[in-house]
Amino acid sequence: MIPRIHQQGSNTLGLLHYLYGKGTHEEHIDPHLVASFDGMAADPGRDPSATKKDLQHLLDQPLSLRDADRRPDKHVWHCSVRAAPDDPILSDEQWGDIARRMVAATGIDPGDGAGCRWAAVRHADDHIHIIATLIREDGRRPDHHRSGKRAQAECRLIEKELGLHQVAPGDGTAAKRATSAERHKAERTGRQRPAREELRETVRRAVAGAGSEEEFFNRLAAAGLLIRKRVAPSGDLLGYKVALPDDHNGEKEPVFYAGSTLAPDLSLPRIRERWALPVEAVASADGSGREQPVRLDVTGPAFARRRATAATWQALLVIDHGDDGAAAAQIAAAGEVLDALAKTSAAHTRAELREAAFVFERASRSHVKAVRGHDRALRQAARDLVHSGPALGRGEDGATTAMLIDMAFFLAIAAANWHARKHHSQQATAARQAAELLRAAYQAAAAESMAVLHQRGQRLAPPARQRQADLLHEVLPDLAAQVRAEPGWPALAATLDDARKAGHDPAALLTEAAGRRELDTATSISDVLVWRLRRSAHLPALPERPRDTPARGSRRQGASAPRALPKQGGLNDPSHRR
Repeated sequence: MIPRIHQQGSNTLGLLHYLYGKGTHEEHIDPHLVASFDGMAADPGRDPSATKKDLQHLLDQPLSLRDADRRPDKHVWHCSVRAAPDDPILSDEQWGDIARRMVAATGIDPGDGAGCRWAAVRHADDHIHIIATLIREDGRRPDHHRSGKRAQAECRLIEKELGLHQVAPGDGTAAKRATSAERHKAERTGRQRPAREELRETVRRAVAGAGSEEEFFNRLAAAGLLIRKRVAPSGDLLGYKVALPDDHNGEKEPVFYAGSTLAPDLSLPRIRERWALPVEAVASADGSGREQPVRLDVTGPAFARRRATAATWQALLVIDHGDDGAAAAQIAAAGEVLDALAKTSAAHTRAELREAAFVFERASRSHVKAVRGHDRALRQAARDLVHSGPALGRGEDGATTAMLIDMAFFLAIAAANWHARKHHSQQATAARQAAELLRAAYQAAAAESMAVLHQRGQRLAPPARQRQADLLHEVLPDLAAQVRAEPGWPALAATLDDARKAGHDPAALLTEAAGRRELDTATSISDVLVWRLRRSAHLPALPERPRDTPARGSRRQGASAPRALPKQGGLNDPSHRR
C-alpha cells in the first residue's frame, strides 16, 4: 500500500472537480465519498442534491476563523493511498477506515475533536484520495510535519493487519517517482517510460565513467538532451537541468528537470564527488602504459570486459569484507559499470542489461556515505567499457561479455546481502531483482562460448576425459558425481584440459576455485567453475571452435541457467562466484 502526499494547493474546488471527474483517460468510475471528518458530509457523487461547491464550502469553512491576511496561500492538503496490484479489492468500509487512520497518523485529524476538515473520495477499486483544509476547527494550523513518513509507517501497519502485500520500507534515498500526470503523459505520447525516468537513465549513462564536467555535458549533448546550466555571477557552475527535446508543457516549452530531482546522486555537487580521483583515459589496444591485467591477445571491447571482470571481483571482496564506506562506494560504482555495460551491449542482451541497470539504480544509494576513492577501479572499468565501444555479440567480445555478466550477477547478490544486513529493504530487493535480470542476460551472452566448450569437451580423447574426471574426484570428491551429471561437465573438462595445455596446474586451479567458497548452492557447479578457471588462468573466453560445429549462436544441448539465486545471506564470501 503506497501513500503519497501531493503538493499543497490553493484551489479546493478545482481538486474536487478532478476527484469527481472522469479522469484524463475516463478511468474514474463511480466517484463517491467513503469517509469524511464528521461522517455526515454530503456526497456529490451519489447524492443528486449535493454539489461539489457544497462540499468545497463545507471543507473551507474553518478558513473564516482567520483574518484574510493570515490565511495560508496553500491550504489544500491532498493524499492518495493506493493498494498493490496483487491486493484484494477492499470494500468502501475498509477504505473509509484506512482514510481515518491516515488523517490521524499524519496529524490532519488526530482525534482531539478540533482537527482539520477532510473527505476521502474513491473513484477506482485500488485507491482513494483524501482532501483536507489545513486549518483546524480551533483556528490553528495542524501539526503535519513529516506527514509522508508518518503515512508510510501507518500503511505498513495496515498491510500487516489486513494481510495485504507488504511494501519494503524506504529510507528517503529513493529517486522521486513519476507523478500520475507524468505517467499519463507518457501513455498519451507513446513513451515506454515517463520523461523523468528516461532522463534519469540517460544522465546516469552519461555519468558512468566520465572524468570531468566537460565530458559529462558533452555526453548529455551527444545523447540529444537539452541542457540548461545554472551559473553564478562569478561564473562558477552551480547546477544543471535537462529536458527531452520532444517533451513540452502546455505552453509548448521543454520540460526541464534538475539533476537533483531526477535522483539524489545526480545533483552536480554529488556528481563532482566522483571526480575527486579522476579516472584515466581508456587503454590503448595493446594496453601500453598501464598494468596489463590479462596475458591474452585481446583488444577493444574484449580487453575492457576482461579488466572490468577483474575490477568487479575485487569489488566483491570489498563489499563482503571491507568497511561500510568502502562497500557503499563499490555498490554505487557498480551501478556505473552496469550502465556502461548496458550502453555497449549487443542487441540480444541489451533489453535485460538495460533493465538490470535501471533496477539496480535503487540499490546504489543508501544513508551509508560512500567513501570515494575506493571505487576508482570500477569507475575506470565503466570508462573503459564506454570508450572501447559497442561489443559484438559473438567471438571473444561475446564470451568476455558473458564472463563479466556472470561476475556482475554475483556482485548484485553481494550488494543485496550487504543491504539486507543493514536492513535496507528496498535496496536489497532492487539488487536481487537486478541479479535475476543479469542471470537472463548471461544465458543469452554465454550460449555461443558454452556451446563451443561443450563440443570441445565431448571431443576430448578418452584418456584426457578420464584424466579430468579423476582430477574432479580428487579435488571435489563430494560433488564430483553431481558435476559429472550436469550438462556443463564437458565444458568444465575442456577448460581443465586447456589450463593444462597452457602450462597451469589444473589441480591447483580447481582446488583454489572450489576451496574459496561452498558450491552446493549453485544450480550448475560446472558453469561456475568454467568462468572462474578461464578468468584466473587467463584462458580465451571463447576458444577455437571445432571444425564441424554448428553455426555461431547455437545453444548447447541441455544448457541451464548459470546458477540459482542463492538463499538470502548465502553469499557473504564471494570466492565461489568464479
